Amino acid sequence: MKKGYMIIGIIVAVMVLLAAMLIPSYNNFVELEENVDQSYAQIENQLQRRLDLIPNLVNTVKGYASHEKEVIASISDARARLAGANTVEEEATANAELTGALSRLLVVVENYPNLKADQQFTQLMDELSGTENRISVARKDYNDQVALYNKKIKRFPGSLIAGMTGFEEKEYFTADPKAAEAPEVNFGGNGE
Repeated sequence: MKKGYMIIGIIVAVMVLLAAMLIPSYNNFVELEENVDQSYAQIENQLQRRLDLIPNLVNTVKGYASHEKEVIASISDARARLAGANTVEEEATANAELTGALSRLLVVVENYPNLKADQQFTQLMDELSGTENRISVARKDYNDQVALYNKKIKRFPGSLIAGMTGFEEKEYFTADPKAAEAPEVNFGGNGE
């Protein structure tokens, strides 16, 4: 009979020990996952800020460069795609398209000195530049949080616990492959 109590005691001790190891690890995964989600929300906040600035910027440009409809339309289309993105990948692609469209807008602005001198346009461009910097910082913070989370999931014993509790690796925020290509710049010279 004493032997039966001893076996039950050992089983209970092992279960308590496993629970003592599992609960803190699980809670750590929850905390790390929340940090990743919070960092991603900051990216979305800054992207929304940029989306909110763009209509004012487009309207200001329209007043000076109404015949630049293609550039203005590409900005509006890219903005709509970003607003409708449902996944990290779709968001990254739409964001790259919007960045490209805004770059084309800056080239157009060079042809309109009065627009460059417009106080509202200058203020909007300053706000947009600040927002771009905040987006860059938010992406870095997000990727840092993803790295911490993914390392925890891949290391032993975290890999076992993550597998048992359903925690999976997170995707990094990556640039569109086109972003690595140098843009072609042509100032209309003689080709030299």
